[in-house]
Amino acid sequence: MKTSLSFPRSYRSKIAGFRLAAGALFLAAAGGGVSAGERLEPIKLAKSGGFEIGGKVITNPSNPNQTLSCDHGYVEYFTPWKPRKTSLVMWHSSSSQVWQNRWDGGEGYKDKFLRRDYPVFIWDGPRVGRANWSCEPINYVPAYRDQGNFVAWKFGPLPPEGLPKPSDWYPGVQFPTESAEAWNQATRARYDEFDTGANIQLQTDVAAVAADSGKLGDSIVYLTNSAGGLRAMVTTTKAQQKNIAGIVTYESIGYVFPEGDPETPTACTDPGPACAFGPIVVPLADFKKLAKLKGIQFVWGDNRPETDTFVKQSRVAAKLINKYGGNAKVLVLGRDAGLWGSTHIPFADLDNDEVAALLDKFLKKNGLDKYGKGHDE
Repeated sequence: MKTSLSFPRSYRSKIAGFRLAAGALFLAAAGGGVSAGERLEPIKLAKSGGFEIGGKVITNPSNPNQTLSCDHGYVEYFTPWKPRKTSLVMWHSSSSQVWQNRWDGGEGYKDKFLRRDYPVFIWDGPRVGRANWSCEPINYVPAYRDQGNFVAWKFGPLPPEGLPKPSDWYPGVQFPTESAEAWNQATRARYDEFDTGANIQLQTDVAAVAADSGKLGDSIVYLTNSAGGLRAMVTTTKAQQKNIAGIVTYESIGYVFPEGDPETPTACTDPGPACAFGPIVVPLADFKKLAKLKGIQFVWGDNRPETDTFVKQSRVAAKLINKYGGNAKVLVLGRDAGLWGSTHIPFADLDNDEVAALLDKFLKKNGLDKYGKGHDE
């Protein structure tokens, strides 16, 4: 039986017109995002695959012979033929798709860094995406978030009325604003995220198990977006091994701070949505694990002011990490690097080649670009 989405006639006509006007732009770019006549070399992998990790098993109260394996994480991995030592663990806060492609369908971070010979791991935390087998009941209610995401993802300053109009976008935004298909893909690149204080602890407990397992490699750099940044920081404070080497957060919403420091903000401890983005306060000994990493970089686009709560928190967090011997910096893409018009997900922006080049510099500067034994460049 065929099913189809149904929209009011006026809305359908707007969608059709918008797509006819610009669909060709996306189709041209979706072939790989390279210029005419240019051909990228194939990516050569030694192996790829996926696995579940962590979680627990619960028993049916009505039947002790029935169990459910749940609240685990899921990892998809890609190992280059001649891998570097450092693994890049890509942690989304929307869907794994944001690491796969640029907004216009061109090459995303996953393939860009596989070409650079970095092992890539794409992480879905417990109850998210491919790890959504929950140990607790879940009640999903549609939230009609497309227009809200337009603002949250820094496409424009205000929610559009229906489909975005040219005047709705930030001037010069690094998004193919005339492509209806690019907008369609962006609005669908979402999982339900379960943003609560309790979820932070659940996801980071399992992520710490994954880090400690050795299955993500001996030198891990977390690449994160939005609330994934907070979770990577908390994970680092929980991990027992020493194989987490760095963190690069793209517009991290939430930060970790040490107990007892006069500059530490008041901890948010409610297990519900009120504390979905911290601040998280941990014992000083655990916080110092962040200071032992080779490097941390908090990256911001230019459409978020210095007065933003989380921009201010990132500067305090970096200051405190450095106070205890660490190497943390805040990078504003516009002012510090000359990259203007960034969205909330700059690694998927039209200028993601330039954004990736900044990551290259971070990795090289911190000695995280070396090849494994017998795999010199």
